[in-house]
Amino acid sequence: MRTEPFGISAAAPDDIVRMAELEKICFSEPWSEQSLCSCCQNPEYIFFTAKYGDGRIAGYCSMRYVLDEAEICNIAVAPESRRKGAASALLSEMIKTARELGLKSIFLEVRTSNEAAIALYKKFGFTVSGLRRGFYEKPREDALIMIRSLEIEEEI
Repeated sequence: MRTEPFGISAAAPDDIVRMAELEKICFSEPWSEQSLCSCCQNPEYIFFTAKYGDGRIAGYCSMRYVLDEAEICNIAVAPESRRKGAASALLSEMIKTARELGLKSIFLEVRTSNEAAIALYKKFGFTVSGLRRGFYEKPREDALIMIRSLEIEEEI
């Protein structure tokens, strides 16, 4: 796997258009630009971007947290930027931030067919904790629920 140096930073308002484009490329039920804008203004959400040195966005991620638990909402990486370390860098930053916020766990849903994402999450210490039948549409598919405890200090 070839890796590129990505700068990870909090998403800025100027990033929303590109994030919406990535949603359309990566997901069958993408978040709209309006939804992204609204969530970016909500203090329960955190958005990060992975950018190349020239400022191009390779990917983005979002996380929502309430009390002591976080949910990874989306990780979207442009097809030409996949397998270069962007998703790992984004996930690492989310876990670090969740720890800094004093959260105890972080969870997500992932399509049962998304083997690459499942492998990535397992690499970062997530384990399967359940199944949501028929969770996804277009196409209809089950989702694995994966969770990671943040209470044990581990290197990521």
